[in-house]
This record gives sequence, structure tokens and C-alpha cells, in this order.
Amino acid sequence: MALYRRLHGDVPIGDTRSMRRLLLATTNPGKVREFRRLLDGCGLEVVTPADLGIAVEVEENGDSYTQNAALKARAFALAGGCLALADDSGLEVDALGGGPGIHSARYGGPGLDDRGRVGLLLKSLAGVAGGKRTARYRAVVAVARPGGAVRCFEGVQDGSIAGEARGENGFGYDPVFLWEDGRTVAEMSDEEKDAISHRGNAVRAAAAYLRGLGAE
Repeated sequence: MALYRRLHGDVPIGDTRSMRRLLLATTNPGKVREFRRLLDGCGLEVVTPADLGIAVEVEENGDSYTQNAALKARAFALAGGCLALADDSGLEVDALGGGPGIHSARYGGPGLDDRGRVGLLLKSLAGVAGGKRTARYRAVVAVARPGGAVRCFEGVQDGSIAGEARGENGFGYDPVFLWEDGRTVAEMSDEEKDAISHRGNAVRAAAAYLRGLGAE
């Protein structure tokens, strides 16, 4: 179930300005920064829940990235009265049977932050040889209209898990996710990460769709 409340004022629904907006369905600062970079030039005004004075809580109880992304996108589109973009993403480690997967953001329980989850992941892979530490990042981006229609786009980034955390950039599991050149994603610049990342691939596909909507 999705719950939302307005923090101040009302959001105009259905007017010309609101339909030229794209509401990011997240309060994660790292994701907001990435989305803003990747959506530059999409032809829409990109806004956050704080910009519109709304707070939205969505129970991510879907069985897939697609279901969770669609749930969030629909809830935020309704709350904001405008187009909304949501993503659900995760890290899939082959030695862990594809886990933590859709539970990546909650891996280890609510008491862990990004650093704690990375530490738990490394502990779980202790003794696993480098050639068997293959993994992938997967993201699904959903774009919803206020009326409920949703389009979804998927992006994947293949890699492996390093033996220790390296780098200061990025967020989540980036310090241990190895790219083919031997660097972790956290050792890359924002521009390098955007060019190859799972989220970058999915958002670029969504942005092409959004440019078409902006021209309507």
C-alpha cells in the first residue's frame, strides 16, 4: 500500500506545468544526483518530492524489480499529479544464488548502512575464489503517468566482487563492484560510471521515451 501526505500547499494536477514535470520517486541523495545527470536534456523539469512538498511511503512488496519500480512510480505520479520516474535495482552475486537481489537495499536488516552491507557481503564471500565472484548490477526504471499507465526499462552491468572495498565515489555496493578494467565503480568518475552503469543504461532508454512525451 502507498501512503502519501502533502507537506505544504497543493500540487496542481493536470495543468500544463505539472504535465511538463518529472517527479523523481526517491529521496536517496545518490540516486537523485545520478538521475539529474542522466536526465539532463529529457525536455522535462526534473523535480524531487521535497520540491513539490510531498512525502510518499511505498511498501516495496513486489516479487521483482519491475513490480517494485512500477509500484513506486504509480504512487508518486498520483501524489505529484505529474509524470514520475522510479527505479528498483539490486546486486546479484552468483555465488550467493543471485542474492541479495531485490533485497539489496535491506541486506542484513535495517540496522546496517551502506558500509555495513558491504562488509556483510565481503564476509559472506570469504573463501570464494576470484573467478567465482561474478556478479551483476540490475536496474528497472519505471515511468508512470498520473492516470496509472507505466512503461519500464531495464539496464544491466556485469562485473565481479572485489576482495576489499576501494574508492570514495558512488554509493551502495560501488566500492566492491569491479568493472572489467580492474577498478571498482567507486574509483570511477561520475561520467565514467554513468556511461556503463545499470542505472545509466535504463535511464537513457527512459529518457528517450520521455523526450517523446515532452514533444506531445
